[in-house]
Amino acid sequence: MVFGPSTLEIEVTDDGRGALPALSPAATVGHGLLGMRERAAAFGGALKAGPRRGGGFEVKASLPLDATP
Repeated sequence: MVFGPSTLEIEVTDDGRGALPALSPAATVGHGLLGMRERAAAFGGALKAGPRRGGGFEVKASLPLDATP
């Protein structure tokens, strides 16, 4: 996480091995990546998600700190 003068940047990555079965929910409810992109855009931000070079997955979000809905 990086706080800039006017922007918050968040990056979440994994190595692609997945969670242990006991930690993975049997069923998920929500709107996933599409919902996260829509929420970021609603505040003037952006969200990118996809496979990482070398394996795994990453999600990067950039959000303005002065945004109002």
